[in-house]
Amino acid sequence: MKRLTDFSALPAAIVRPTYNRAALVTRIAHIGFGAFHRAHQAVFADQLAHEHGSDWGYCEINLVGGEQQIADIRAQDRLFTVAEMAPGHWNGRVVGVVREALHAGVDGIQAVLEALCDADIAIVSITVTEKGYCHLPASGELNAAHPMIVHDIAHPHAPQSTPGVIVEALRRRRARGLPAFSVMSCDNMPENGHVTHKVVVGLARAQEPALADWIEARVSFPSTMVDRIVPAVTPDTLARVRDLLGGIDDPAAVAGEPFRQWVIEDNFVAGRPAWEKAGAELVADVLPYEEMKLRMLNGSHSFLAYLGYLGGYAHICDCMEDADYAAAARALMVREQAPTLRVQGVDLAAYADSLIARYRNTALKHRTWQIAMDGSQKLPQRLLDPIRWHLAHGSRFDHLALGVAAWMRYVGGTDETGAPIEVSDPLLDAIREKVAGSAEGDARVRALLSLQPVFGTDLPASDALVRAVSDAYATLRAHGARAAVRKLAQGAA
Repeated sequence: MKRLTDFSALPAAIVRPTYNRAALVTRIAHIGFGAFHRAHQAVFADQLAHEHGSDWGYCEINLVGGEQQIADIRAQDRLFTVAEMAPGHWNGRVVGVVREALHAGVDGIQAVLEALCDADIAIVSITVTEKGYCHLPASGELNAAHPMIVHDIAHPHAPQSTPGVIVEALRRRRARGLPAFSVMSCDNMPENGHVTHKVVVGLARAQEPALADWIEARVSFPSTMVDRIVPAVTPDTLARVRDLLGGIDDPAAVAGEPFRQWVIEDNFVAGRPAWEKAGAELVADVLPYEEMKLRMLNGSHSFLAYLGYLGGYAHICDCMEDADYAAAARALMVREQAPTLRVQGVDLAAYADSLIARYRNTALKHRTWQIAMDGSQKLPQRLLDPIRWHLAHGSRFDHLALGVAAWMRYVGGTDETGAPIEVSDPLLDAIREKVAGSAEGDARVRALLSLQPVFGTDLPASDALVRAVSDAYATLRAHGARAAVRKLAQGAA
């Protein structure tokens, strides 16, 4: 049986490691070996090794879940395939920059911590989704009541959370006289470096104030903006990759759109790869780019996810075949998100058009249900912060209000046909309590608005916000998602 490790068996069109993998040095430890990391940051590193002789290698770490992913790459010499999904064809490359792969539940948390104490580790990067930071989305502060954080304060040397693992690794490095590393978030949060800084230092201060001071003085937390649409891997994805590889199975394979972007705050205490040689942008301030992507791309994605799912559309590309959804998504971006942004020198109308074109890619099959996950963590930066801007400026935010109302309909747990919705959210228990304790309509809106970790205290107190979301919710109840979107699209024409 042909295996991925036999490069000679790969079709000629497949890019494969031509560099000396044994010469790679494990300089980056990455927490969160999921599909996005494989299709994004790992590809940049592979390109640098392949084309520019970089020796920066990865130690991949999963803390919770993803046991099979780690087992799969271990079984094939830490190799995996990344496919690019264009509508007419797929391209592929075998990525070879992973030197080590660990799972806390399989190898033990102590093995993970020791890997982070390797003297060569210069960067610890993270893709654990918003909920993995154990923070309060409305403020970005550490959630001291989070069960994992409660555990890590009581048991600092056997941590469970991502912040806890980073704090303990830094504690051990300090004790051994090793230099600090930089901690780089690659998750979709505004000022993700600042959020990471807050939760890491906040947890360290709760455990040992002197350690918190040491971290403040020696660790940097660069912010990043990452962009590539990477749908969840399905059996069909793996079958397509198998065909691409000439009949070789790769259970760790991942596929994404051809487009990829990475904007990085150039603030590293122990060196970094020359990412700019692979097309990344190194800048002094990432925030304007983060806001642009979070509000225009991710915000419109959430808008389409909830309204698309409720309207019976399984994928984003299905939504784009409905002219009303396409028009409403573009109007959301251009009319309601773009005015809130601080980025300079970017044609935002052209950016919106490029996003719509990417959404139309029928090869992606990006599920609306997948994007709809963890809405309580995503709404603040994608929809609610822009609403705050509009409230302060006295401007309309009809599309944003409909997006929030659609989330409220979605987490109600029943779609427009009466079928149950499988809602996945870290605040699901609190959401269900609000839903169960309120009548449909305005009472449901007010109940969900009282979720302070999501909406804070200012938005529930805003009559304009409550009225706009209540009206949008009433439209969804009375006419359904497709009619609500059609009404918006006609009004924006």
